[in-house]
Amino acid sequence: MIPQHITLTPEQADAFGRELDAIKDRVTADLGQADVDYIRRVIKTQRAMEISGRALLFAGIIPPAWLAGTALLAVSKILDNMEIGHNVMHGQYEWTGDPALAGRTFEWDTACPADQWRHSHNFSHHTFTNIVGMDRDIGYGILRMSPDQPWRPYFLGNPVYAVLLMVLFQYGVALHELETERIRSGEISLTDKREVLAEIWRKTRRQLLKDYVAFPVLAGPFAPFVFTGNLTANLIRNVWSYAIIFCGHFPDGTLEFTVEETRNESRGQWYFRQILGSANLTGGKLFHLLSGNLSHQIEHHLFPDVPARRYAEMAPQVREVCQRYGVPYNAGPLPKQFATVVRKIVKLALPARQRRDADALPSAA
Repeated sequence: MIPQHITLTPEQADAFGRELDAIKDRVTADLGQADVDYIRRVIKTQRAMEISGRALLFAGIIPPAWLAGTALLAVSKILDNMEIGHNVMHGQYEWTGDPALAGRTFEWDTACPADQWRHSHNFSHHTFTNIVGMDRDIGYGILRMSPDQPWRPYFLGNPVYAVLLMVLFQYGVALHELETERIRSGEISLTDKREVLAEIWRKTRRQLLKDYVAFPVLAGPFAPFVFTGNLTANLIRNVWSYAIIFCGHFPDGTLEFTVEETRNESRGQWYFRQILGSANLTGGKLFHLLSGNLSHQIEHHLFPDVPARRYAEMAPQVREVCQRYGVPYNAGPLPKQFATVVRKIVKLALPARQRRDADALPSAA
């Protein structure tokens, strides 16, 4: 729900939207070879790290080799998911005409089928961002992340579910399109999702065979070192992705919205909602790279099809526009933002009558 002190008149919202459109137009007009060189360089680096990491794991009986191999493989998986896969699948490089950068056909190294991600994330989440009942990224069908979600005894396990989702994040994302909450409620049956489930299983099976069967078997007597290295690398990628994504959507200061509040919204009002429902993370260039530039979550929600490397230059301009219109611009370091996410998860495990401070939550303002 939008607090009464954070408002824009329709005329202000239109002007607000025009200023943000102008920022996007200036950047897209400047796109060129430097942007292509950048993403190709990241892809080349990611592939080199994966090859090096897997090679070192074959010598994993030597502890430094195992540690180095696991670290390189983990970073390669993070780059593949965050800076490459997520951004390419948003169509950020369609303008290049390069088939290797075509968002409609790109496949990534994770359990979630790319086609399902393009629907559940690119369409559903980015269209209905933080609208309770429409944006399934609010809790991923597992967690209670807004006071506007009706409380049930099931949500007493909120902190436990959150930890499990963090550790198994790629599988939680893979099951996103399955709509497990609708199955639990009896609204639909598992049979209704047979095709979706089959596609998830095909992709998940391929990933499991690659990381936990094929590469360990190739290592022969060193199979246990390759197996544990792959397991650890996937765990690191899962925890990192979860932290970045949750800190971009659910820390203190982010808001959720009702269907009524967003009905017939203009372009400027859509921008307004994206900013109020997002949060940025502060850090250096390496941090932004490893986050897939989702550390600039506000800019990503505003301009999802603009190459993410450009968000750093857009952020000060967006922030200046927000300041002039009195729109909050939420930004902070990862530890601080994550601490508030954890607090929200714990508080929302309890029913409202047991949470005297419910109105202190930003989403219930």
